[in-house]
Amino acid sequence: MSYLRFDKTLMTNLEESLQREILRTNKAGAYHCTTIVDCNTRKYHGLLVIPVPNLDDENHVLLSSLDETVIQHGAEFNLGLHKYQGNNFSPNGHKYIREFDCEHIPATTYRVGGVVLRKEKIFVHHENRILIRYTLLDAHSATTLRFRPFLAFRSVREYTHENPQASREYQLVENGIKTCMYPGYPELYMQLNKKCEFHFTPDWYRGIEYPKEQERGYDFNEDLYVPGYFEVDIKKGESIVFSAGTSEVTPRRLKQTFEAEVADRTPRDSFYHCLKNSAHQFHNQQEDEHYILAGYPWFKCRARDMFIALPGLTLALDEIDQFEDVMKTAEKAIRNFINEEPVGYKIYEMEHPDVLLWAVWAMQQYAKETSREQCRQKYGELLKDIMEFIRQRRHENLFLHDNGLLFANGTDRAITWMNSTVNGHPVIPRTGYIVEFNALWYNALRFIADLVREGGDVYLADELDAQAEVTGKSFVEVFRNEYGYLLDYVDGNMMDWSVRPNMIFTVAFDYSPLDRAQKKQVLDIVTKELLTPKGIRSLSPKSGGYNPNYVGPQIQRDYAYHQGTAWPWLMGFYLEAYLRIYKMSGLSFVERQLISYDDEMTSHCVGSIPELFDGNPPFKGRGAVSFAMNVAEILRVLKLLSKYY
Repeated sequence: MSYLRFDKTLMTNLEESLQREILRTNKAGAYHCTTIVDCNTRKYHGLLVIPVPNLDDENHVLLSSLDETVIQHGAEFNLGLHKYQGNNFSPNGHKYIREFDCEHIPATTYRVGGVVLRKEKIFVHHENRILIRYTLLDAHSATTLRFRPFLAFRSVREYTHENPQASREYQLVENGIKTCMYPGYPELYMQLNKKCEFHFTPDWYRGIEYPKEQERGYDFNEDLYVPGYFEVDIKKGESIVFSAGTSEVTPRRLKQTFEAEVADRTPRDSFYHCLKNSAHQFHNQQEDEHYILAGYPWFKCRARDMFIALPGLTLALDEIDQFEDVMKTAEKAIRNFINEEPVGYKIYEMEHPDVLLWAVWAMQQYAKETSREQCRQKYGELLKDIMEFIRQRRHENLFLHDNGLLFANGTDRAITWMNSTVNGHPVIPRTGYIVEFNALWYNALRFIADLVREGGDVYLADELDAQAEVTGKSFVEVFRNEYGYLLDYVDGNMMDWSVRPNMIFTVAFDYSPLDRAQKKQVLDIVTKELLTPKGIRSLSPKSGGYNPNYVGPQIQRDYAYHQGTAWPWLMGFYLEAYLRIYKMSGLSFVERQLISYDDEMTSHCVGSIPELFDGNPPFKGRGAVSFAMNVAEILRVLKLLSKYY
């Protein structure tokens, strides 16, 4: 029995199948994303979605979809599916689906009368190319396949509509055509591995709708251009490969390329392998630069997300070399930032006050997975330079006060991971002494002190330890309240008493200013008020402003974003904290908490974990369909568990 298989009953029920999405990437920024019935429901969906750097820093949908038609005895059976106005779906090709299997690569089996056709899709790594293999498993008479490509040539943030500027020009290439709708875009090459006929019948398909965009309060319809169609005969047992990419291929090599790409994939035959496969999809390698994307389908590389996700996406998979490769790019960006040089790297939000502290935390995880000696040799100078940058108060929004705590101004713009804004102002203006900033700071001081002491720099180690003593004492005085939990932020006389998850880091980190009893009090209140099966709530239901449902138009969602929604990545730190307190006796509890993520593998984005969940039952998944920090932290917990056995 396949781990990721969906039967005819689910596939033909659009209420179920349209809620499940698939994602394939090329590890270089391009992707294919749609629903499991190949009906696009978002403007971000498409068969071939790629970066076009000479236009902008967004992804662009070149090939939106490909409708297949099976032809026998003059009868035509269209396997495509699009949504049009008035909840009309056409041509309803999903009714022919017998099963969908996603264990190795997305594979859909159709049955049309006596014809059984399997369609398999794969995105070529490090190349802007998707390959689709069609295998005729059974047929009792001559069969022809027709392929009708739907072209968009637009940014994922926009829509296209019928217009006279769109070029209808095309040129024949071997076993296919190349075309480009607008200047500035690359040519799109569509080719088959077998001789075929292309029929030029240009037309616009008008009024295609994307219900997920409608749900989110955005415009939701567009027109797509179809230049014509390809026709090719296929025999029983034969496979035909369709290629769509930004460069020409040699058709006779397509089958071989397809097989080689399949062999290179991690089979998604278990929870762990699904997460491993998902982890690899966040990598974005551009020549000598290596980034981690924050999520799909709309996130770019964000500095904080990258450093939080990096250990789980690499070290937890024993991919030390991948960690080091990403850190090569990250170190250059960090040095550019602390030297006040232009950041020539596509890492966004580097200026946020806690980013450097999360970078220290990431390198700390590297030290634990390799050795302190190796970490010191590789990153010792960088760690010292980061520490000096902060201690010398050179950061424009991170001020080291005499009490040893770090102060940051977040009244006018969002500076923490709780970053939602409405009308340019933060929904949650976390400002002043922010609890996780100072937990990170204390942890960084102690970690780097120990690291440099072992390397012989006793003077610096003593300095950092002395600073940590001051910081730790102030931390307890400023943040800990009489109820035993930690204030979320303190700015002068203003204290945020809301029960939020940011205090859990103080329990999870290797170095903490809290004693064991104090840690347990924090853990207990997080367990009691914030724990859900899908993540840790961003706000307690008992706190004012609790808003657990991330639904509706943009403003409504922005107000709810961190006001009660549950975040899986926080579960990683919560479970790490739990193991710190309960050790071996906490293992069964931690394992039980992970079960609900196993369930997620066949929901939302198949084989991955979405950005966030509603904070109340039924804890519905929301936001980006695949989120790096979530996948990373669950992988890191699995790695932590493995060390107990």
